[in-house]
Formats: sequence, structure tokens, C-alpha cells
Amino acid sequence: MPTYPDWEENKLPYGFLITFRTYGTWLHGDERGSVDRNNNIYASPKLPRNDGLKAYRKRLLRMPPVKLDAAQRSAVNLAVREVCDHRNWTLRVLNVRTNHVHVVVSTSDRDHSKVLNAFKAYATRKLRAEGLWQEKASPWADRGSQRVLWNANSLENACHYVKYCQGPDLNDFDLWLKRNGKARRTR
Repeated sequence: MPTYPDWEENKLPYGFLITFRTYGTWLHGDERGSVDRNNNIYASPKLPRNDGLKAYRKRLLRMPPVKLDAAQRSAVNLAVREVCDHRNWTLRVLNVRTNHVHVVVSTSDRDHSKVLNAFKAYATRKLRAEGLWQEKASPWADRGSQRVLWNANSLENACHYVKYCQGPDLNDFDLWLKRNGKARRTR
């Protein structure tokens, strides 16, 4: 049985690091590595790059990959905040990117999949309500990452990662694209 150096015997975790990706933006075989059903154990290595597998998975896509523009990111940000308020969850930190969303949240609910599903459902509803998503299919990839944070150190590290390790702030990104004639088309 493996040992986990940051484990504390808590009845409830300190929080969760929830990550969900937009549809089609990280396929199995990608150079960044990936996790599948058979390779999803704590601390196990990711699947390596496989160009053939990536090309195959790309052919299976039902629609083009989804990238969130500024208005969509703003709507998703608001939706995550609304679900936290509605369910009395403590939002620690949130970072909505063009192709994924990171949330660190503390809740008395032990079911992290319920937390993930609530974020995705609220975000999709908000996008549709604001006319920012008209597709029948979800803008999100199936499943998502749900890391349990069992101690204060892991909670602090997750918050730092989400807040400071995601690249530059995107507030000015869309403006830069427009100024440089590189405006992106979104769905």
C-alpha cells in the first residue's frame, strides 16, 4: 500500500482542487500527457505523447474544440461564484482560462464529483442564458480532475497553483488580440 506524505486523518477534507476543461482541447496522446480510466491512480505517471492516438481522438470529435472568449470566461466566473453562494461553499480561488477552469473550494460535502458537476452545470446554464453558447452539446469535456486536499499545506499549495501558476492574466488578452488583428472566432 502506498504512503502519502501529506495525508492527515481528517473526517472532512480542507477542500478540493476542481479542474474542468473545455471540449476537445486536451486529447489522449497530447504531448502534455493524459490520464485515462486505466491510468488514474494517485501519483501515477501520465500517458506519454502518441501522435497516432491524438489524431484518432481528433477525428472522433463531434464539434470543433471550444475556446472561451472574454465574455464566456466572465459568465463562467460568475456561475462558479453563484453556485458557491447558493450552496454555502467557501470559494478559495478561481481561475477561468480559455480552455479550462480551476477552482479551489471548501465544502462540507464529501462528494467531489457532485461539486465538479455543479460547477459545469451552472456554467453551461449561465452561458446559454447569456446567449454565449447555443450548441446542444456541453462546452465541457467529459469528467474533470477532482483532487482532495486533506491538509492546510495542500490547500495552500493548490491556491497558489491556481492563482499564480496559470500564465499571464487574461483580462487584457482579448484586447491584445483585437489590437494586433488576431481576433479569434468563437462558437
